[in-house]
Amino acid sequence: MINTDPNHKHTYNEQGVMTCCSLDEKINKKAEDHAGHDHSGGDESILRMFLPSIISLGLLLTAIAFDIYFTQSWFTGWIRVAWYVSAYVPVGIPVIKDAFLAIRKGEVFSEFFLMSIATIGAFVIGEFPEGVAVMLFYAIGEVFQTLAVSRAKANIKSLLDQRPDEVTVLENNQSRKVKAEKVNIGDIIQLKSGEKLGLDGELISDSASFNTAALTGESKPDTKTKGETVLAGMINLNTVVQVKVTTAYTDSKLGRILELVQNATTQKAPTELFIRKFAKVYTPIVVLLAILITVLPYFFVENYEVNQWLYRALIFLVISCPCALVISIPLGYFGGIGAGSKNGILFKGSNFLDTLANIQNVVMDKTGTMTEGVFKVQEVELNSAFNKDEILQMVNALESQSTHPVATAIHEYVGDIDSAIKLDDVEEISGHGLKATINGKAILVGNFNLMDKFSITYDIDPSTIIYTTIAIAFDSKFVGYITIADRIKQDAQITIDKLKALGIKITMLSGDKSTVVQFVAQKLDIPDAFGDLLPEDKVNKVKEIKAKNETVAFIGDGVNDAPVVALSDVGIAMGGLGSDATIETADVVIQDDMPSKIPIAINIGKQTKKIVWQNIILAFAVKLVVLILGAGGIATMWEAVFADVGVALLAILNAVRLQRIKFSSDNISKTQH
Repeated sequence: MINTDPNHKHTYNEQGVMTCCSLDEKINKKAEDHAGHDHSGGDESILRMFLPSIISLGLLLTAIAFDIYFTQSWFTGWIRVAWYVSAYVPVGIPVIKDAFLAIRKGEVFSEFFLMSIATIGAFVIGEFPEGVAVMLFYAIGEVFQTLAVSRAKANIKSLLDQRPDEVTVLENNQSRKVKAEKVNIGDIIQLKSGEKLGLDGELISDSASFNTAALTGESKPDTKTKGETVLAGMINLNTVVQVKVTTAYTDSKLGRILELVQNATTQKAPTELFIRKFAKVYTPIVVLLAILITVLPYFFVENYEVNQWLYRALIFLVISCPCALVISIPLGYFGGIGAGSKNGILFKGSNFLDTLANIQNVVMDKTGTMTEGVFKVQEVELNSAFNKDEILQMVNALESQSTHPVATAIHEYVGDIDSAIKLDDVEEISGHGLKATINGKAILVGNFNLMDKFSITYDIDPSTIIYTTIAIAFDSKFVGYITIADRIKQDAQITIDKLKALGIKITMLSGDKSTVVQFVAQKLDIPDAFGDLLPEDKVNKVKEIKAKNETVAFIGDGVNDAPVVALSDVGIAMGGLGSDATIETADVVIQDDMPSKIPIAINIGKQTKKIVWQNIILAFAVKLVVLILGAGGIATMWEAVFADVGVALLAILNAVRLQRIKFSSDNISKTQH
């Protein structure tokens, strides 16, 4: 439907085709209106939507009864026509109006136009019951489509936006209830056991356990300590705690996630775009064929009757409506996006569902993806010529300039930073480490490539050390090294096994030292693993895979690996729960750091694509059969109604089914590949 609001701005795709004001936009608008009224009474809203159809159905059934079962002498002539027109008006006028508005804007072959000329044509040839019935069932189908889209949107919203409307704010040790959107940054919220946090903040109580299901899809308790970030949607599981608000209600992580998911449908999948383009070509062709069906027999049929051939042409027009495809396919992708949200997986567009369904390679980072990213110092090997405590304090001070997990491990091992140490000329050298000056002398902390870069000589073989190694040089002399180890995630092995079951090739790329990468790869049985890689090296490795014309999904932190994420077909970010930048960068976000969600995301993509193609095949098969029957005079308008509205409803029911499927890493098998 073309939007006539003067404030409405039309949107166009790269090919210059209008992407707004279509049938699905109309239904989406109705769905939003329905959702808006739902809070005041869902049953009343649904009744209001069905009311025109109910009036029309009542008048139609009465008319058919007077025609066939309880014949009335007065039910003839203009009274009979007026009765059927009255039955047609409640459902027909809105569609005719939409057709007229579409024609004014250049959209001649819209669904509304087809239904209008088909039903008006039925009236012209005296087929009043069929004319009313076609429009009635079309109107009922539209209501069901609207309700299905409304439910899909509501499911997504209810999964994510579970923030309470009110929160308890503490002022001068007095508590009072305040609307969540009115709370200011810096206010203190009191959260009782079982209550849900309304805004992002910092925990100022000593500790608390939270259910994070609204954000991660996992109900496993997550214990937070004083000073840690807690997010809107988390449920307090134990004692009363206090939280200092750090983010406005509209800017909360949960609000931004909700916005991302709701906007995901603007990123159309190739299948969806193809169907839209196809419908624009297919519909005019069928209209032309309908005209030919009416006109051509005049030259070839001996006893030509215009009403007979016009009736067949009208059947053709009814069948040609692409409603089943135009609505059920976007609804299928809606279901996939909703299923992802339910499992703590954010898809930023339906196009990524399609790409994941066909993914051939999964390339992953090591730290924070297959391992926990929580490092612990294992050993400290320093030259006895240096004061161990002084060196460690300098290393600790320099590492405080970095957010890398290694820096955290060193800080935990050494302790508080010595404020007396003054750092000058601090520089982070990408893929190598850190450099600074202390009292005029240079200190280097990083990998052995950093030592080589600055021509620092050392008398050990780094390849003999299994763990991650932090080399140290001070005043152009090699001081020694610190080894750090990271734990493999509990579900890492399940992830690799399930990806292999899906027939996907796995590669691990890491900037960490090769011995560590190979150790993790052997533990997890990953066939291809490479370490000691700079960001550009990772790009080259991915280019090598793509050179084979194979699709690649890259899984990393979405920030440091930005070049690889941009190069890959799908960028998947781990740890979206803690990183705003990650949510902005990646195409798909795993909200709880669990790599086992990766095969689940691929499985959701496969199931979505499967249902979408089921709908395409169903719609085309039924339409083709009835088109042939209609052209041959075998099918009536009633079969045409089924081919249009009936198939649309069946396709919608099939698409909605996706929202009910329970996805887990346990139900992934090779048969889905």
